[in-house]
Amino acid sequence: MTPMPSRTVEHVDRGPLSRDEVAAFIARDIPAGSYVNLGIGQPTLVADHLSPDDAVVLHTENGMLGMGPAARGEDVDPDLTNAGKLPVTELPGASYFHHADSFAMMRGGHLDVCVLGALQVSQCGDLANWHTGEPGAIPAVGGAMDLAIGAKSVFVMMDLFTKDGAAKLVPSCTYPLTGLRCVSRVYTEYAVFDIDTAAGTVRARETFGISVADLAARLPVSI
Repeated sequence: MTPMPSRTVEHVDRGPLSRDEVAAFIARDIPAGSYVNLGIGQPTLVADHLSPDDAVVLHTENGMLGMGPAARGEDVDPDLTNAGKLPVTELPGASYFHHADSFAMMRGGHLDVCVLGALQVSQCGDLANWHTGEPGAIPAVGGAMDLAIGAKSVFVMMDLFTKDGAAKLVPSCTYPLTGLRCVSRVYTEYAVFDIDTAAGTVRARETFGISVADLAARLPVSI
């Protein structure tokens, strides 16, 4: 992973990051040669920003190694999708296997990085991303719990605030948990955060379109 700078870098001369820009930051931070799983939703954008020179191998839980960027136009093959059922491409050397083998890779610690979406992340790295707990809500844990505890590093890509303005980076999660003390880094439109899961602390690595002081005033956790 990219080493932590000695102090937080503030980019206040621009606005918040777009989702594609957030995805590009994540792609930059994935070590070359890593085996990586991209979760459903925003994280799938990361595939479009990986360079072949990085030699990153993408894994999908529906049974594929060597996934490429999203498929568009004539490249779309309805039989070639990621776990979110979105059409994707395959890179030279791609392989396919049984769903059970795919989960064995996830649970066996064979993935270097996974990038997941989240409803909430706590200051000690707890992850909640499968259920709001509200009556009638459809739970969708999928393989997230396997990835959260099986991958060597867990990155989260999410919006920092809900549509109502509530922070999704919180002192403790109020939604049902996916994994405990598993998230090491959070990427959002306003900032990239490093989490020390042992100490239960959060530090803003970089901010975008807002100062650290102004961002700290909007968050319920110390950064």
